[in-house]
Amino acid sequence: MATGLDDNFVTTDYRQMASYPVRSAGGGYGGEDVPLISGQNGAPVTFTQIEHVPTQSIGNHQPSLIHIDGKDVDVPKYEFPGWVPPTELKLETLEAVDKKSLHHPSRGVLGEIYATAIAGNDVTSSVLYIVGVTSTLAGQLSPICMLLAGCVLYLFKAIFGEAGSAIPLNGGAYSLLLNTTTKPLAALAACLTLLSYVATAVVSATECMTYASNLVPELDVYWGTIILLALVCILCILGITECAFLAVGVFIVHIASMCFLIAVAATFMVQNPEIIAANLREPLKYDWPLSLIFGFCVALLGVTGYETSVNYIEEQQKGVFFKTLFNTWLIVFLMNPALSIVCMGVLDLNTIESHHRDVLAKVAYDAGGKYFGLWIAADACTVLLGSLITAFVGMTGVARRLALDRCLPQFLLAENRWRRTNHLIPLTFFVICTLLFVLLNGSVRSLANVYSLAFLCVMSLYAIG
Repeated sequence: MATGLDDNFVTTDYRQMASYPVRSAGGGYGGEDVPLISGQNGAPVTFTQIEHVPTQSIGNHQPSLIHIDGKDVDVPKYEFPGWVPPTELKLETLEAVDKKSLHHPSRGVLGEIYATAIAGNDVTSSVLYIVGVTSTLAGQLSPICMLLAGCVLYLFKAIFGEAGSAIPLNGGAYSLLLNTTTKPLAALAACLTLLSYVATAVVSATECMTYASNLVPELDVYWGTIILLALVCILCILGITECAFLAVGVFIVHIASMCFLIAVAATFMVQNPEIIAANLREPLKYDWPLSLIFGFCVALLGVTGYETSVNYIEEQQKGVFFKTLFNTWLIVFLMNPALSIVCMGVLDLNTIESHHRDVLAKVAYDAGGKYFGLWIAADACTVLLGSLITAFVGMTGVARRLALDRCLPQFLLAENRWRRTNHLIPLTFFVICTLLFVLLNGSVRSLANVYSLAFLCVMSLYAIG
């Protein structure tokens, strides 16, 4: 009985036909030594080389799926050649996997609020100095520049989400480009990511101590920066959960402070409308297209840190990554333009330009008084601390991925028995940051420019991937 699957293939049981060959009993188990079908070169065909054979040859039939020594074999029918004797089975032994190298004690431990706080501290800390610079270049067009930057970031949100869902591995741009482009391009992305984290850590620690010195004049910024780097390194060795607890506290305080600042400044702006009216009448430094372009380029630096969430995606719980991307985007999209508007409603453009590094503290001082200004300065200090924590967490995720891929030395994967964390990665990162800070003699202005360039290059590489 045959049932046709198509014009060329049948499922006939040829063992029931009279022409079925009778096997000899010698030489093997069930006569497996008797060749059933010969190929083009006369060599016996074994059952491991036969899957199915066309029953007839026609002009436009599909190529045969039987291959012997790389050549197609076209025979009228096939038979089951018998079971393989156990003595002829060949088993391949694989090397045992080192489970210690695959151990990841922090996998899937971060919920939505913790994952959002780690990335959010880095993103929201950028606005502390970007608002003043954007207003200096774009003038009254600065809120529009902030909105445009938020719209572009929304497009990157889709790119990050697709990359994270397809390749849910730490490493960010490196992991994406390694699977979509060439290895040299992926290595370039890894180098730029590491460079951006080094610059972030040094700049954030220095600026944090600078703000703290305004609150405590006796504080030594130079040694305070080194001590702060050491403390965050120890915190990172304790584990990402401990870092997340501190990051959440910093994040909640910072968001609450910014919302309160917007409310107080907006009230002051309504009571003194002549300030913003005068700013709107001020002529632009450049023609409006150039002002818009320059302001937009600087406003993009106000979203630095958005790519950080991809670098610790393995530590996030299932389904949290997309929520983290949306939450951080929404905060940037709403808060940055609002802060830009209230700055122009409280300070004139010349004052904004002269206080571009601490413009929010100046706004708080003029709109809410001395103590409110000190509070915003303290908040800036804490959120820069959160940005420093983010740099250590992101660096740990990227370095671990590079070490697993043998792009960095394997000794970085060593774990301590106390907390089961890769302690050598944050220790090495601390040494590099400290040496760089010492070599620069505490002057990190040029390093901030390096960070900006590295961030923009990493974002461009995401688009390529």
